[in-house]
Amino acid sequence: MREYYEGRAPEYDATAYDAAAGPEVEELTAFVAEQEPKRVLDVACGTGYLTRFMRGDVVALDQSAAMLELAGARLPGVELVRADVPPLPFEDDSFDRVFTSHFYGHLVSTRERARFVEEALRVGPELVVVEETWRSGRPHEAWEQRELRDASRHRVFKRYFDPDELSEELSGGLVLETRSFVAVRTLRAHQTGT
Repeated sequence: MREYYEGRAPEYDATAYDAAAGPEVEELTAFVAEQEPKRVLDVACGTGYLTRFMRGDVVALDQSAAMLELAGARLPGVELVRADVPPLPFEDDSFDRVFTSHFYGHLVSTRERARFVEEALRVGPELVVVEETWRSGRPHEAWEQRELRDASRHRVFKRYFDPDELSEELSGGLVLETRSFVAVRTLRAHQTGT
């Protein structure tokens, strides 16, 4: 995965957001921009495509140096952190919100996803997860063979979620649903039962 995202960095925006339906990307970016300004950690920020719409004090984290280089050019003044997650390299309650898009579905097992949620809610009381919506005819999860423009091929795990499934897995509430994107917000209290 690391090699794939290092290689994909220069083509990421064109193959992820620019290739998606325009109105749905606009709806997603509007959703991000409408969030109340807070101290936000953007996990797996990639090129900073969505990060640039966040309001408040933002820290952008990614495991890819190439992605962070592009994000840095796009996000002057945003603190950039390079790290593999989980765990998250921050103290408890360092943020008001943890945001992630198109990362959660790359975590292979339910256990890995639960560990990420636990870590996210350790460093902030609110977690927002954006993922690709599952559609009929598409497997819920698969090891996909992906090819980059340089003709290199990579095996990448991807899980697609329907809105109810993601809401249930995160014990959260649905906050965005389009044909291509689903977003769920969960709060620490919902996870701990308090």
